[in-house]
Amino acid sequence: MSALLKLSGLIDRINLFVGKLTMWLVLGAVLISAGNAIVRKVFNMSSNALLEIQWYLFAGVFMLGVGYTLLHNAHVRIDFISSRLSKRTNAIIDVLGIIAIIIPLSLILINLSWPLFYKAYVSGEMSQNAGGLVRWPVYLLMPVGFSILLVQSVSELIKRVAFLTGHRNEPFTFNEEKSEEQKLAEELAREAEQVQLKAK
Repeated sequence: MSALLKLSGLIDRINLFVGKLTMWLVLGAVLISAGNAIVRKVFNMSSNALLEIQWYLFAGVFMLGVGYTLLHNAHVRIDFISSRLSKRTNAIIDVLGIIAIIIPLSLILINLSWPLFYKAYVSGEMSQNAGGLVRWPVYLLMPVGFSILLVQSVSELIKRVAFLTGHRNEPFTFNEEKSEEQKLAEELAREAEQVQLKAK
């Protein structure tokens, strides 16, 4: 298990680095968007390439940042339910979800998106818009993004199994401060319990 945990740590460090680099894509998209808007208003001109690079960057944020999101346990959960369950129960649910959903889905989408990228790369597919960009870089984001998700899901699976078998104290690498929604869900759960106790 120690070798697997070392592998998990390596995957986590890589996705932490990729996630921090991905954050710069947000700044790039904002600057390009603002610059394009200013040029359009002041000089009454625009560029399809600048418009398209914005959604390339936007796609990059989501596809390359997916492993970082999973690493930080920041993906969507039903907090009202998960906050009422024990860490062990949540870890079991995570293991089942990773094995039954995330890993198969990632493999299917890598398999489906790679030929799309390869065909666009070989053919030199370009945007249909005048002055638009070559398409293969944005198509490449799909298999790369789902590969990142696949590798990070393996890391998360290792951590959950290590927690369940007593080789780790926590199921997650990062325990983020609870969001306002999580705090509200926990408060509602406590109030519901109090109402049930009073009813008895």
